[in-house]
Amino acid sequence: MTNETLSLISSRRSHRAYTQTPLTQEQIDALLKAAVESPSAVNRQPWHFTLVRNQELLDELNTAVREQMMKRNSDKRSPRFADKDFHVFYHAPAVIFISGMPDNLYTPIDGGIAVENIALAAESMGLGSVILGMPREAFLTEKADAFRKALCFPEGWDFVIAIAVGTPADTKPAHDVKENRISFVD
Repeated sequence: MTNETLSLISSRRSHRAYTQTPLTQEQIDALLKAAVESPSAVNRQPWHFTLVRNQELLDELNTAVREQMMKRNSDKRSPRFADKDFHVFYHAPAVIFISGMPDNLYTPIDGGIAVENIALAAESMGLGSVILGMPREAFLTEKADAFRKALCFPEGWDFVIAIAVGTPADTKPAHDVKENRISFVD
């Protein structure tokens, strides 16, 4: 069976290179609409979305992530950090940070649902995206509170997940799908 939604899911890729073409306001509005319309457990909507275009702030976050990751043993960090030019946000023109209620058991799940809605909305508009968990490392540093404030996280809320979005400057084939990941119980 094929349909527009299934085709969109199959065509989405994690892009790690972007042009510097800024997103239009119409694109931003559509992405954020897709985000806030995401389903959540008991409709608590335990999230807050912050769209960042400020490259200086993204560079500061990148530096904090790098410094935190480099404290780990090499076998416990991404090999990408061996490249001094690696940028956790891949120089995307926009990054959406999702913060959430820390006392809600389903916040990480609901944030994951919302970030996938954003990724699929971006794909539907011809934009690329990559979902990012590594920025969490910046919130383990002494600058964590300053970053939470700069990113307008509601009081007491914390990082859940992020997504970089922009016009992709790379292409890539579909990833291999691992076998034996589906079972049927009749």
